[in-house]
Amino acid sequence: MKIKWLGHSAFHLETAKAKILIDPFFTGNPSFDESSRKDAAAGLTHILLTHGHGDHVGDTIALAKETGATVVANADLAAWLGSKGVKAIEMGNTGGTIHLGGFSTTFVNALHSSAQLTEDGVSHSLGSANGLVLHFEDEPTLYHMGDTDIFSDMALIQELHQPEIGLVPIGDRFTMGGAVAALACRRFFKFGSVLPCHYGSFGIIDQTPETFVAGMDGASTKVETPAVGGIVTV
Repeated sequence: MKIKWLGHSAFHLETAKAKILIDPFFTGNPSFDESSRKDAAAGLTHILLTHGHGDHVGDTIALAKETGATVVANADLAAWLGSKGVKAIEMGNTGGTIHLGGFSTTFVNALHSSAQLTEDGVSHSLGSANGLVLHFEDEPTLYHMGDTDIFSDMALIQELHQPEIGLVPIGDRFTMGGAVAALACRRFFKFGSVLPCHYGSFGIIDQTPETFVAGMDGASTKVETPAVGGIVTV
């Protein structure tokens, strides 16, 4: 599996059977390299969303219309995307699993919110925030935590899914910070590799992964900190 970090919480996953974008926040993302957009969209098969905030839904609508990729999202968010003209949608909800041909996606808990402002300035809920666990036929299991704080039921996610790769928010203010994220990884999971995210994009969140890296010092887990656009192969 090739994992490319596209800035903030956006990732591109490439396997033998799928090309997947998770939380494709491109437009308005100060850390995204616009020259990467064409490659990110090429051959795209699926777009997976953790929750309904604009910095995670991002360019989903345009990409889905452009590529015909199947969008996987919480039922409320999926219904909203459908009202915006997205055709290929697979909706689920917390605890549910969707089989997508070559891999499956399970919606797990995340401690966060999920909403969008409409043009009239009213905030509309778009279901629960989730993490996503991806099980592949011939690739390691991957867990994108979405936006979240630490919570003790992460132990159940480990027991049920045994993820080998973690994509972990560390930026603080809107998610857990680096020290708490490291505690979550060390206490609840047995990751082979972790990639921190949700940092370095906006000035009000942490700009570097240093606190997280320091918190993981001495752990058996390999911490990967690619530059935006960098690829990690696992």
